[in-house]
Amino acid sequence: MKKTTAAMLVATLVLSGGCNEFLDVNTNPNGPQSVSANLYLPPMLHWFVSSPQFDGRFVGHYTQQWYSTSTATSPALTWGRMGYDPSSDNGAQQWRDVYWSLGQNLIDMNAKATAEERWDLLGVGLILKAWGWQVLTDLHGEIVVQQAIDPTRTKFDYDTQQYAYQEVKRLLDSAIVLLNRTDGAVNQAYLAVGDKIYNGNRTSWLNLAHGLLALHLNHYSNRAEYDADSVIAEVDRSFVGNVDDALLSYPCGSTDFADCNFWGWNRNNIRLYRQTQFVVNLMNGTAFGGVVDPRMSRMLAIDSANTTYRGLDVNVTGFGALTATQQPRNFFGYTGTGGQALPARYLFADRSKLPGMTYSQLQFIKAEAALRAGQPAVARTAYIAGISSHIDFVNARNLDAGQTPTQITAGEKAAFLADTNIVPATVTLSHIMSQKYIAQWAWGHNEVWMDMRRYHYTDLDPVSGVQVFRGFVAPTALYSDNGGKIVERIRPRFNSEYVWNLDALRAIGADAVDYHTKSLWITEP
Repeated sequence: MKKTTAAMLVATLVLSGGCNEFLDVNTNPNGPQSVSANLYLPPMLHWFVSSPQFDGRFVGHYTQQWYSTSTATSPALTWGRMGYDPSSDNGAQQWRDVYWSLGQNLIDMNAKATAEERWDLLGVGLILKAWGWQVLTDLHGEIVVQQAIDPTRTKFDYDTQQYAYQEVKRLLDSAIVLLNRTDGAVNQAYLAVGDKIYNGNRTSWLNLAHGLLALHLNHYSNRAEYDADSVIAEVDRSFVGNVDDALLSYPCGSTDFADCNFWGWNRNNIRLYRQTQFVVNLMNGTAFGGVVDPRMSRMLAIDSANTTYRGLDVNVTGFGALTATQQPRNFFGYTGTGGQALPARYLFADRSKLPGMTYSQLQFIKAEAALRAGQPAVARTAYIAGISSHIDFVNARNLDAGQTPTQITAGEKAAFLADTNIVPATVTLSHIMSQKYIAQWAWGHNEVWMDMRRYHYTDLDPVSGVQVFRGFVAPTALYSDNGGKIVERIRPRFNSEYVWNLDALRAIGADAVDYHTKSLWITEP
Protein backbone atom coordinates (compact mmCIF):
# COMPACT_ATOMS: atom_id res chain seq x y z
CA MET A 1 0.00 0.00 0.00
CA LYS A 2 1.25 3.49 -0.82
CA LYS A 3 1.63 5.94 2.07
CA THR A 4 1.36 9.73 1.79
CA THR A 5 3.46 11.66 4.31
CA ALA A 6 3.03 15.22 5.50
CA ALA A 7 6.35 16.14 3.93
CA MET A 8 5.19 14.92 0.54
CA LEU A 9 1.98 16.95 0.80
CA VAL A 10 3.88 20.13 1.70
CA ALA A 11 6.32 19.60 -1.17
CA THR A 12 3.43 19.03 -3.57
CA LEU A 13 1.73 22.26 -2.52
CA VAL A 14 4.94 24.30 -2.79
CA LEU A 15 5.83 22.96 -6.23
CA SER A 16 2.31 23.29 -7.61
CA GLY A 17 2.20 26.91 -6.55
CA GLY A 18 5.54 27.88 -8.01
CA CYS A 19 6.00 25.51 -10.96
CA ASN A 20 5.41 28.12 -13.64
CA GLU A 21 8.39 30.22 -12.56
CA PHE A 22 10.57 27.24 -11.65
CA LEU A 23 10.16 25.58 -15.02
CA ASP A 24 10.40 28.74 -17.13
CA VAL A 25 13.92 28.07 -18.43
CA ASN A 26 13.30 30.29 -21.45
CA THR A 27 14.08 33.31 -19.31
CA ASN A 28 17.29 31.83 -17.91
CA PRO A 29 20.24 33.73 -19.42
CA ASN A 30 22.53 30.80 -18.61
CA GLY A 31 20.39 28.34 -20.56
CA PRO A 32 18.84 30.18 -23.52
CA GLN A 33 16.46 28.26 -25.77
CA SER A 34 17.21 30.42 -28.77
CA VAL A 35 20.51 31.86 -29.99
CA SER A 36 21.50 33.94 -32.98
CA ALA A 37 22.25 31.95 -36.12
CA ASN A 38 25.96 32.78 -36.25
CA LEU A 39 26.59 31.26 -32.81
CA TYR A 40 25.80 27.78 -34.10
CA LEU A 41 28.85 27.88 -36.34
CA PRO A 42 32.01 27.54 -34.15
CA PRO A 43 31.49 23.95 -32.92
CA MET A 44 30.44 22.82 -36.39
CA LEU A 45 33.59 24.29 -37.94
CA HIS A 46 35.59 22.54 -35.25
CA TRP A 47 34.13 19.19 -36.32
CA PHE A 48 34.57 20.02 -40.02
CA VAL A 49 38.34 19.98 -39.46
CA SER A 50 38.77 17.83 -36.35
CA SER A 51 36.30 14.99 -36.93
CA PRO A 52 38.29 13.49 -39.85
CA GLN A 53 41.31 13.36 -37.55
CA PHE A 54 39.40 11.23 -35.01
CA ASP A 55 38.68 8.66 -37.72
CA GLY A 56 42.15 9.17 -39.18
CA ARG A 57 43.57 7.08 -36.34
CA PHE A 58 41.92 4.09 -38.04
CA VAL A 59 41.78 5.10 -41.71
CA GLY A 60 45.49 5.91 -41.37
CA HIS A 61 46.07 2.20 -40.78
CA TYR A 62 44.21 1.30 -43.98
CA THR A 63 46.35 3.75 -45.96
CA GLN A 64 49.56 2.92 -44.09
CA GLN A 65 50.19 6.46 -42.93
CA TRP A 66 51.01 5.05 -39.50
CA TYR A 67 50.66 2.01 -37.26
CA SER A 68 50.03 1.68 -33.56
CA THR A 69 52.83 0.03 -31.59
CA SER A 70 50.51 -1.09 -28.83
CA THR A 71 50.54 -4.86 -28.44
CA ALA A 72 47.23 -5.07 -26.55
CA THR A 73 43.91 -4.33 -28.29
CA SER A 74 45.89 -2.46 -30.90
CA PRO A 75 44.28 -0.86 -33.98
CA ALA A 76 47.17 -2.44 -35.88
CA LEU A 77 45.69 -5.89 -35.19
CA THR A 78 42.31 -4.99 -36.70
CA TRP A 79 42.44 -1.81 -38.80
CA GLY A 80 46.05 -2.54 -39.65
CA ARG A 81 44.82 -5.82 -41.18
CA MET A 82 42.15 -3.88 -43.09
CA GLY A 83 39.45 -4.95 -40.67
CA TYR A 84 37.43 -3.27 -37.93
CA ASP A 85 36.64 -3.43 -34.22
CA PRO A 86 33.41 -5.40 -33.62
CA SER A 87 30.82 -3.85 -31.28
CA SER A 88 32.75 -0.58 -31.30
CA ASP A 89 32.22 2.96 -32.59
CA ASN A 90 35.85 3.23 -33.69
CA GLY A 91 36.01 4.76 -37.14
CA ALA A 92 32.57 6.38 -36.81
CA GLN A 93 33.29 9.79 -35.31
CA GLN A 94 32.26 11.55 -38.52
CA TRP A 95 29.04 9.50 -38.51
CA ARG A 96 28.31 10.79 -35.02
CA ASP A 97 29.22 14.37 -35.83
CA VAL A 98 27.28 14.63 -39.09
CA TYR A 99 24.08 13.20 -37.63
CA TRP A 100 24.36 14.55 -34.09
CA SER A 101 26.96 17.31 -33.56
CA LEU A 102 25.84 19.07 -36.74
CA GLY A 103 22.48 17.34 -37.15
CA GLN A 104 19.58 19.41 -35.86
CA ASN A 105 21.92 22.31 -35.06
CA LEU A 106 22.74 22.74 -38.73
CA ILE A 107 19.06 22.53 -39.68
CA ASP A 108 18.21 25.22 -37.12
CA MET A 109 21.06 27.49 -38.22
CA ASN A 110 20.09 27.21 -41.87
CA ALA A 111 16.42 27.87 -41.08
CA LYS A 112 17.29 31.02 -39.15
CA ALA A 113 19.70 32.18 -41.85
CA THR A 114 16.98 31.70 -44.45
CA ALA A 115 14.37 33.57 -42.45
CA GLU A 116 16.80 36.46 -41.87
CA GLU A 117 18.11 36.46 -45.47
CA ARG A 118 21.67 35.86 -44.31
CA TRP A 119 22.72 34.27 -47.58
CA ASP A 120 26.41 34.11 -46.68
CA LEU A 121 25.75 32.15 -43.50
CA LEU A 122 23.27 29.92 -45.31
CA GLY A 123 25.89 29.27 -47.99
CA VAL A 124 28.34 28.15 -45.30
CA GLY A 125 25.62 25.96 -43.82
CA LEU A 126 25.00 24.23 -47.14
CA ILE A 127 28.75 23.67 -47.54
CA LEU A 128 28.77 21.93 -44.17
CA LYS A 129 25.72 19.87 -45.15
CA ALA A 130 27.39 18.83 -48.41
CA TRP A 131 30.66 18.06 -46.64
CA GLY A 132 28.85 15.82 -44.18
CA TRP A 133 27.18 13.68 -46.83
CA GLN A 134 30.42 13.61 -48.85
CA VAL A 135 32.62 12.29 -46.07
CA LEU A 136 30.01 9.82 -44.81
CA THR A 137 29.26 8.25 -48.17
CA ASP A 138 32.97 8.10 -49.05
CA LEU A 139 33.70 6.30 -45.79
CA HIS A 140 30.60 4.11 -45.47
CA GLY A 141 28.93 3.84 -48.89
CA GLU A 142 25.15 3.77 -48.46
CA ILE A 143 24.01 6.25 -45.80
CA VAL A 144 20.78 7.74 -44.47
CA VAL A 145 20.06 11.03 -46.24
CA GLN A 146 16.37 11.54 -46.96
CA GLN A 147 15.10 10.33 -43.59
CA ALA A 148 17.97 11.76 -41.53
CA ILE A 149 17.24 14.09 -38.60
CA ASP A 150 13.53 13.20 -38.67
CA PRO A 151 12.36 13.34 -35.02
CA THR A 152 9.20 11.36 -35.83
CA ARG A 153 11.15 8.25 -36.82
CA THR A 154 12.91 5.56 -34.83
CA LYS A 155 14.05 3.57 -37.89
CA PHE A 156 15.85 5.05 -40.87
CA ASP A 157 16.18 3.66 -44.39
CA TYR A 158 19.45 3.94 -46.26
CA ASP A 159 19.93 5.78 -49.55
CA THR A 160 22.22 4.68 -52.35
CA GLN A 161 25.62 6.25 -52.75
CA GLN A 162 24.51 7.57 -56.11
CA TYR A 163 21.73 9.52 -54.40
CA ALA A 164 24.15 10.82 -51.75
CA TYR A 165 26.51 12.05 -54.47
CA GLN A 166 23.67 13.80 -56.29
CA GLU A 167 22.68 15.52 -53.05
CA VAL A 168 26.24 16.69 -52.39
CA LYS A 169 26.41 18.35 -55.81
CA ARG A 170 22.99 19.94 -55.39
CA LEU A 171 24.00 21.41 -52.04
CA LEU A 172 27.33 22.74 -53.31
CA ASP A 173 25.70 24.26 -56.39
CA SER A 174 23.18 25.98 -54.12
CA ALA A 175 25.93 27.17 -51.76
CA ILE A 176 27.80 28.72 -54.69
CA VAL A 177 24.68 30.61 -55.78
CA LEU A 178 24.09 31.90 -52.25
CA LEU A 179 27.71 32.90 -51.66
CA ASN A 180 27.63 35.00 -54.81
CA ARG A 181 24.78 37.07 -53.37
CA THR A 182 25.40 40.40 -51.67
CA ASP A 183 21.80 41.39 -50.99
CA GLY A 184 19.61 40.75 -47.97
CA ALA A 185 21.43 40.65 -44.63
CA VAL A 186 24.79 39.49 -45.97
CA ASN A 187 27.30 40.84 -43.46
CA GLN A 188 30.93 39.88 -42.94
CA ALA A 189 31.01 41.15 -39.37
CA TYR A 190 27.99 39.05 -38.41
CA LEU A 191 29.38 35.91 -40.07
CA ALA A 192 32.81 36.52 -38.53
CA VAL A 193 31.39 36.14 -35.00
CA GLY A 194 31.10 32.39 -35.56
CA ASP A 195 33.51 31.88 -38.44
CA LYS A 196 36.78 30.66 -36.96
CA ILE A 197 38.25 29.69 -40.32
CA TYR A 198 37.76 32.63 -42.72
CA ASN A 199 36.65 35.40 -40.33
CA GLY A 200 33.46 35.99 -42.26
CA ASN A 201 35.06 36.33 -45.69
CA ARG A 202 32.30 35.32 -48.11
CA THR A 203 34.69 35.03 -51.07
CA SER A 204 36.89 32.57 -49.20
CA TRP A 205 33.88 30.37 -48.49
CA LEU A 206 32.88 30.61 -52.15
CA ASN A 207 36.35 29.41 -53.12
CA LEU A 208 36.05 26.52 -50.68
CA ALA A 209 32.70 25.52 -52.19
CA HIS A 210 34.32 25.34 -55.63
CA GLY A 211 37.20 23.34 -54.16
CA LEU A 212 34.88 20.82 -52.54
CA LEU A 213 32.98 20.52 -55.81
CA ALA A 214 36.23 19.82 -57.67
CA LEU A 215 37.10 17.08 -55.17
CA HIS A 216 33.59 15.66 -55.46
CA LEU A 217 33.62 15.57 -59.27
CA ASN A 218 37.07 14.03 -59.38
CA HIS A 219 35.84 11.00 -57.44
CA TYR A 220 33.94 9.94 -60.57
CA SER A 221 37.24 9.04 -62.27
CA ASN A 222 36.30 5.36 -62.69
CA ARG A 223 32.84 6.10 -64.04
CA ALA A 224 31.52 7.11 -67.46
CA GLU A 225 30.12 10.33 -65.93
CA TYR A 226 33.64 11.65 -65.21
CA ASP A 227 34.24 15.11 -66.66
CA ALA A 228 37.87 16.13 -66.30
CA ASP A 229 37.27 19.58 -67.79
CA SER A 230 34.67 20.34 -65.10
CA VAL A 231 37.13 19.27 -62.40
CA ILE A 232 39.79 21.60 -63.81
CA ALA A 233 37.31 24.46 -64.09
CA GLU A 234 36.21 24.08 -60.47
CA VAL A 235 39.81 24.03 -59.23
CA ASP A 236 40.48 27.20 -61.20
CA ARG A 237 37.52 28.86 -59.49
CA SER A 238 38.74 27.83 -56.05
CA PHE A 239 41.93 28.56 -54.10
CA VAL A 240 44.51 30.90 -55.58
CA GLY A 241 47.26 29.95 -53.12
CA ASN A 242 48.02 28.78 -49.59
CA VAL A 243 46.40 31.97 -48.34
CA ASP A 244 43.06 30.29 -49.03
CA ASP A 245 43.78 27.10 -47.05
CA ALA A 246 40.87 26.26 -44.74
CA LEU A 247 42.88 26.30 -41.50
CA LEU A 248 41.55 25.90 -37.97
CA SER A 249 43.56 27.20 -35.02
CA TYR A 250 43.71 25.40 -31.69
CA PRO A 251 44.26 27.73 -28.70
CA CYS A 252 44.90 24.84 -26.29
CA GLY A 253 44.01 26.84 -23.22
CA SER A 254 41.51 24.62 -21.43
CA THR A 255 42.46 22.43 -18.49
CA ASP A 256 40.99 19.32 -20.15
CA PHE A 257 42.88 20.03 -23.41
CA ALA A 258 39.66 19.75 -25.44
CA ASP A 259 40.64 22.82 -27.47
CA CYS A 260 44.08 21.43 -28.35
CA ASN A 261 45.10 19.99 -31.69
CA PHE A 262 43.81 16.41 -31.84
CA TRP A 263 47.31 15.13 -32.64
CA GLY A 264 49.05 17.17 -29.93
CA TRP A 265 50.81 15.44 -27.06
CA ASN A 266 48.26 16.60 -24.51
CA ARG A 267 45.37 14.91 -26.33
CA ASN A 268 47.17 11.54 -26.09
CA ASN A 269 45.68 10.17 -29.30
CA ILE A 270 48.84 9.22 -31.14
CA ARG A 271 51.69 8.81 -28.65
CA LEU A 272 52.05 5.09 -29.46
CA TYR A 273 51.71 5.55 -33.24
CA ARG A 274 54.67 5.54 -35.61
CA GLN A 275 55.18 6.18 -39.32
CA THR A 276 55.22 3.21 -41.70
CA GLN A 277 58.04 2.21 -43.98
CA PHE A 278 55.72 2.96 -46.90
CA VAL A 279 55.59 6.70 -46.24
CA VAL A 280 59.30 6.78 -45.38
CA ASN A 281 60.10 5.16 -48.73
CA LEU A 282 58.07 7.79 -50.56
CA MET A 283 60.41 10.41 -49.14
CA ASN A 284 63.80 8.81 -48.52
CA GLY A 285 64.68 8.29 -52.18
CA THR A 286 63.44 4.71 -52.54
CA ALA A 287 60.39 5.64 -54.62
CA PHE A 288 61.83 8.57 -56.56
CA GLY A 289 65.20 7.61 -58.02
CA GLY A 290 67.28 8.20 -54.91
CA VAL A 291 66.13 11.79 -54.39
CA VAL A 292 65.62 12.57 -50.71
CA ASP A 293 62.63 14.80 -50.11
CA PRO A 294 63.52 17.86 -47.98
CA ARG A 295 60.11 17.56 -46.33
CA MET A 296 61.03 14.20 -44.78
CA SER A 297 63.15 15.72 -42.00
CA ARG A 298 60.43 18.30 -41.32
CA MET A 299 57.44 15.93 -41.32
CA LEU A 300 58.61 12.49 -40.25
CA ALA A 301 60.48 11.31 -37.15
CA ILE A 302 64.06 10.06 -37.13
CA ASP A 303 65.06 6.89 -35.30
CA SER A 304 65.98 6.82 -31.62
CA ALA A 305 69.68 6.90 -32.44
CA ASN A 306 69.13 10.12 -34.40
CA THR A 307 70.73 8.64 -37.53
CA THR A 308 68.16 7.23 -39.97
CA TYR A 309 64.52 7.63 -40.96
CA ARG A 310 62.78 4.31 -40.52
CA GLY A 311 59.18 3.14 -40.46
CA LEU A 312 57.20 0.19 -39.18
CA ASP A 313 56.64 -3.02 -41.10
CA VAL A 314 52.87 -3.42 -41.37
CA ASN A 315 53.14 -7.19 -41.19
CA VAL A 316 54.59 -7.37 -37.69
CA THR A 317 53.33 -6.41 -34.26
CA GLY A 318 54.74 -3.37 -32.51
CA PHE A 319 58.28 -2.46 -33.53
CA GLY A 320 59.00 -5.94 -34.87
CA ALA A 321 62.70 -6.65 -35.26
CA LEU A 322 63.78 -3.01 -34.86
CA THR A 323 66.21 -2.57 -31.98
CA ALA A 324 65.68 0.15 -29.41
CA THR A 325 67.99 2.52 -31.27
CA GLN A 326 66.42 1.74 -34.65
CA GLN A 327 62.87 2.41 -33.55
CA PRO A 328 61.41 5.63 -34.98
CA ARG A 329 60.68 8.34 -32.49
CA ASN A 330 57.14 9.48 -31.88
CA PHE A 331 55.62 12.20 -34.05
CA PHE A 332 56.51 14.87 -31.50
CA GLY A 333 60.20 14.02 -32.03
CA TYR A 334 60.98 12.08 -28.86
CA THR A 335 61.58 8.49 -27.80
CA GLY A 336 58.87 6.44 -26.14
CA THR A 337 55.91 8.63 -25.24
CA GLY A 338 58.05 11.69 -24.49
CA GLY A 339 57.23 15.23 -25.48
CA GLN A 340 55.18 16.67 -22.64
CA ALA A 341 55.48 20.48 -22.59
CA LEU A 342 58.24 20.27 -25.23
CA PRO A 343 58.38 21.67 -28.77
CA ALA A 344 56.87 19.24 -31.26
CA ARG A 345 56.97 18.79 -35.03
CA TYR A 346 54.82 19.63 -38.05
CA LEU A 347 51.08 18.99 -37.41
CA PHE A 348 51.66 17.34 -34.04
CA ALA A 349 52.05 20.34 -31.73
CA ASP A 350 49.22 21.20 -29.36
CA ARG A 351 48.68 24.49 -31.22
CA SER A 352 49.46 23.41 -34.78
CA LYS A 353 46.79 24.50 -37.25
CA LEU A 354 44.98 21.78 -39.17
CA PRO A 355 43.36 22.16 -42.59
CA GLY A 356 40.03 21.08 -43.99
CA MET A 357 41.29 21.66 -47.53
CA THR A 358 44.49 23.07 -49.03
CA TYR A 359 45.63 24.73 -52.24
CA SER A 360 48.20 21.95 -52.65
CA GLN A 361 45.54 19.25 -52.48
CA LEU A 362 43.50 21.02 -55.15
CA GLN A 363 46.47 21.43 -57.47
CA PHE A 364 47.08 17.69 -57.38
CA ILE A 365 43.39 17.13 -58.17
CA LYS A 366 43.78 19.46 -61.14
CA ALA A 367 46.97 17.69 -62.25
CA GLU A 368 45.23 14.31 -62.24
CA ALA A 369 42.22 15.65 -64.15
CA ALA A 370 44.41 17.42 -66.70
CA LEU A 371 46.39 14.25 -67.36
CA ARG A 372 43.15 12.36 -67.90
CA ALA A 373 41.95 15.15 -70.21
CA GLY A 374 45.04 14.83 -72.41
CA GLN A 375 46.59 18.10 -71.22
CA PRO A 376 50.09 17.09 -70.05
CA ALA A 377 51.46 20.64 -69.87
CA VAL A 378 48.58 21.75 -67.63
CA ALA A 379 49.07 18.63 -65.52
CA ARG A 380 52.79 19.33 -65.09
CA THR A 381 52.23 22.95 -64.08
CA ALA A 382 49.61 21.98 -61.50
CA TYR A 383 51.80 19.14 -60.23
CA ILE A 384 54.71 21.51 -59.64
CA ALA A 385 52.38 23.97 -57.91
CA GLY A 386 51.14 21.14 -55.70
CA ILE A 387 54.62 20.19 -54.50
CA SER A 388 55.85 23.77 -54.21
CA SER A 389 52.87 24.94 -52.20
CA HIS A 390 53.04 21.92 -49.92
CA ILE A 391 56.68 22.71 -49.13
CA ASP A 392 55.48 26.17 -48.13
CA PHE A 393 52.66 24.58 -46.11
CA VAL A 394 55.18 22.44 -44.20
CA ASN A 395 57.27 25.50 -43.42
CA ALA A 396 54.23 27.43 -42.24
CA ARG A 397 52.95 24.65 -40.01
CA ASN A 398 56.36 24.26 -38.41
CA LEU A 399 56.09 27.91 -37.35
CA ASP A 400 52.61 27.56 -35.82
CA ALA A 401 53.79 26.65 -32.33
CA GLY A 402 57.56 26.89 -32.17
CA GLN A 403 58.17 23.41 -33.56
CA THR A 404 61.70 22.03 -33.74
CA PRO A 405 62.25 21.42 -37.50
CA THR A 406 64.21 24.01 -39.43
CA GLN A 407 62.64 25.72 -42.42
CA ILE A 408 63.09 24.22 -45.89
CA THR A 409 65.32 26.71 -47.64
CA ALA A 410 64.70 28.23 -51.06
CA GLY A 411 67.76 26.36 -52.31
CA GLU A 412 66.50 23.01 -51.07
CA LYS A 413 63.13 23.64 -52.66
CA ALA A 414 64.60 24.70 -55.99
CA ALA A 415 66.95 21.71 -56.16
CA PHE A 416 64.15 19.29 -55.37
CA LEU A 417 61.84 20.69 -58.04
CA ALA A 418 64.66 20.79 -60.58
CA ASP A 419 65.38 17.06 -60.26
CA THR A 420 63.85 15.13 -63.16
CA ASN A 421 63.14 12.17 -60.89
CA ILE A 422 60.65 14.44 -59.13
CA VAL A 423 59.53 16.65 -62.03
CA PRO A 424 60.16 14.94 -65.38
CA ALA A 425 59.30 16.48 -68.73
CA THR A 426 56.03 14.56 -68.66
CA VAL A 427 54.53 13.69 -65.30
CA THR A 428 52.55 10.49 -64.79
CA LEU A 429 49.72 9.41 -62.53
CA SER A 430 52.30 7.72 -60.36
CA HIS A 431 54.10 11.02 -59.82
CA ILE A 432 50.89 12.92 -59.11
CA MET A 433 49.18 10.48 -56.77
CA SER A 434 52.29 9.58 -54.77
CA GLN A 435 53.12 13.25 -54.24
CA LYS A 436 49.49 13.99 -53.39
CA TYR A 437 49.69 11.28 -50.73
CA ILE A 438 52.67 13.07 -49.15
CA ALA A 439 50.84 16.40 -49.22
CA GLN A 440 47.80 14.90 -47.46
CA TRP A 441 49.71 12.72 -45.00
CA ALA A 442 48.58 13.12 -41.38
CA TRP A 443 45.51 15.25 -42.10
CA GLY A 444 43.70 14.42 -45.39
CA HIS A 445 42.71 10.90 -44.39
CA ASN A 446 39.36 10.74 -46.20
CA GLU A 447 40.80 11.84 -49.53
CA VAL A 448 43.92 9.67 -49.19
CA TRP A 449 41.74 6.61 -48.74
CA MET A 450 39.40 7.56 -51.57
CA ASP A 451 42.41 8.00 -53.86
CA MET A 452 43.72 4.57 -52.94
CA ARG A 453 40.38 2.91 -53.53
CA ARG A 454 39.91 4.68 -56.86
CA TYR A 455 43.19 3.08 -57.93
CA HIS A 456 42.42 -0.20 -56.17
CA TYR A 457 45.43 0.33 -53.90
CA THR A 458 47.98 -1.26 -56.26
CA ASP A 459 46.94 -0.28 -59.82
CA LEU A 460 49.76 0.41 -62.26
CA ASP A 461 50.20 3.70 -64.07
CA PRO A 462 48.95 2.95 -67.61
CA VAL A 463 51.76 4.99 -69.19
CA SER A 464 54.85 4.20 -67.15
CA GLY A 465 53.83 0.81 -65.74
CA VAL A 466 54.90 2.05 -62.30
CA GLN A 467 52.52 1.47 -59.40
CA VAL A 468 50.32 4.52 -58.88
CA PHE A 469 51.08 4.52 -55.15
CA ARG A 470 54.72 3.62 -55.33
CA GLY A 471 55.66 0.75 -53.07
CA PHE A 472 52.30 0.21 -51.43
CA VAL A 473 51.72 -3.43 -50.46
CA ALA A 474 48.62 -4.67 -48.65
CA PRO A 475 49.16 -6.59 -45.40
CA THR A 476 49.91 -10.26 -46.00
CA ALA A 477 47.56 -11.30 -43.20
CA LEU A 478 44.17 -9.66 -43.66
CA TYR A 479 41.51 -9.48 -40.97
CA SER A 480 39.71 -12.80 -40.45
CA ASP A 481 36.28 -11.50 -41.59
CA ASN A 482 37.64 -10.19 -44.89
CA GLY A 483 37.66 -13.55 -46.62
CA GLY A 484 40.93 -12.59 -48.31
CA LYS A 485 39.46 -9.35 -49.69
CA ILE A 486 40.78 -5.83 -49.24
CA VAL A 487 38.83 -3.17 -47.32
CA GLU A 488 36.56 -0.81 -49.28
CA ARG A 489 34.36 0.87 -46.66
CA ILE A 490 33.81 1.29 -42.93
CA ARG A 491 30.80 -0.39 -41.40
CA PRO A 492 28.04 1.97 -40.15
CA ARG A 493 28.33 3.22 -36.58
CA PHE A 494 27.71 0.36 -34.19
CA ASN A 495 25.75 2.02 -31.38
CA SER A 496 23.32 3.92 -33.56
CA GLU A 497 22.88 1.39 -36.37
CA TYR A 498 23.67 -2.18 -35.33
CA VAL A 499 21.95 -1.63 -31.99
CA TRP A 500 18.91 0.40 -33.10
CA ASN A 501 18.56 0.19 -36.89
CA LEU A 502 19.40 -3.40 -37.75
CA ASP A 503 16.49 -3.99 -40.15
CA ALA A 504 17.69 -1.16 -42.38
CA LEU A 505 21.21 -2.59 -42.29
CA ARG A 506 19.94 -5.99 -43.38
CA ALA A 507 18.24 -4.35 -46.37
CA ILE A 508 21.63 -3.19 -47.72
CA GLY A 509 23.58 -6.29 -46.66
CA ALA A 510 25.44 -4.50 -43.87
CA ASP A 511 24.76 -7.34 -41.45
CA ALA A 512 27.31 -9.47 -43.32
CA VAL A 513 30.63 -9.82 -41.52
CA ASP A 514 32.52 -8.90 -44.70
CA TYR A 515 30.36 -5.87 -45.56
CA HIS A 516 33.45 -3.65 -45.21
CA THR A 517 34.97 -5.36 -48.26
CA LYS A 518 32.06 -4.48 -50.58
CA SER A 519 33.22 -1.99 -53.22
CA LEU A 520 31.67 1.47 -53.47
CA TRP A 521 29.45 2.59 -56.33
CA ILE A 522 31.68 5.60 -56.94
CA THR A 523 34.81 3.49 -57.45
CA GLU A 524 33.15 1.05 -59.83
CA PRO A 525 33.16 1.53 -63.64
